[in-house]
Amino acid sequence: MRLYLLALNPTDSVTEGFLPAAARLGLDVTLLTDQPEAHRRAGADIEVLECDVRDFRAVITRISTHHMPDAVFTNSDHLQTQAALAASYFGLPTKDWRTALRVKDKAQMRRHLAASGLDAVWSTELASGQDPAGLTALDVPYPCVVKPREGVASEDVVLVDSPEDLVLRCKEIQTRRPQTPLVVEEYLAGELYTLETLGDGHVRHVLSGFHTQLSPRPYFIEERLVHVPAHPEPVVKRILTQLDALGVGFGVCHTEFVVHDGRARIIEVNYRAIGDQMDLLLARLLDIPLFEHILRTHLGEPLPADLGARTDGAAVVDYPCARRAGTLTAAPAAADLVVDGVELTYRPLRALGERHELHHTNRDYIGVLRAVGQDADQRTVERVAADYLAAQRWEITP
Repeated sequence: MRLYLLALNPTDSVTEGFLPAAARLGLDVTLLTDQPEAHRRAGADIEVLECDVRDFRAVITRISTHHMPDAVFTNSDHLQTQAALAASYFGLPTKDWRTALRVKDKAQMRRHLAASGLDAVWSTELASGQDPAGLTALDVPYPCVVKPREGVASEDVVLVDSPEDLVLRCKEIQTRRPQTPLVVEEYLAGELYTLETLGDGHVRHVLSGFHTQLSPRPYFIEERLVHVPAHPEPVVKRILTQLDALGVGFGVCHTEFVVHDGRARIIEVNYRAIGDQMDLLLARLLDIPLFEHILRTHLGEPLPADLGARTDGAAVVDYPCARRAGTLTAAPAAADLVVDGVELTYRPLRALGERHELHHTNRDYIGVLRAVGQDADQRTVERVAADYLAAQRWEITP
């Protein structure tokens, strides 16, 4: 059976998750990408074809002039609609392309949820090239959040607290990204969490979730995620009801939401597996073939009624971040350790000698530490992770 995997730049989800899972399932994989050399350098031992994967027409043409597909899949935020349209064209199991577009477009998601009567969040769009000065005439609730309409990884997401600051921030983003529409929306206060789900269109499993700790405002960098085996039932019910209204039910989904005074409200829906190596941690923590399950749904196979996932594990993920621009001159190497029953996996995300600007996004990550305790409690896991980080040294030279 042939799987077409759509990708942009190489990611750990692809190289360590989906490609090994496809091999275990005995699939012939063809990777379509606009960056073929990057994937070959990353060691992709599969067929890699160049394709303008952002254009669904190019994807359909590339597939139809090669081998007929049994599945078309992507874990990229940016390619969900294209993959869904291509799979639909060939009559294959897939997400509804309308849902993929609806949740990727943050303004459209807000409009849809408001129309459904489930949650109304003040929101407005700023088209590419539109003068943000016009926003000052609107009854904007301050503080509010400015973000790209189809952004990811906290890129250019910023909290503003005045009309002057709003205009300034919008102009700064437009200078960097002149073709990008922006969304200005009400700031939703509360603790930030995630809900991870997997469905086949009939059966949906709640895998678990995380409690996310963010950097100081005005930015929204995810610096630490703590595993939450089960959110309160009313919270889960409310989020699932909103996902149903959006049409989310097929494949894997990563939903971010806040809880304030007991009320759960969606921040954004990423219609793919949780990223930044969290999906690798989730598979280990639940002790299930997560990536195989995800691929099987796209092959048309039903999910089992019970995944057999463990619910007794504890975990935390920490992302050491750069605090200033400069060259990384000291940092720990990759490590795999077991301390007090806790599995520690550290992976550098930036090479020594590399110079980077400060982005105030996930691109400021220097490394990632995954700590998993299958037989250790959460307090022990967090202690071991904190001790490891305290013993390391990262230096950035201006």
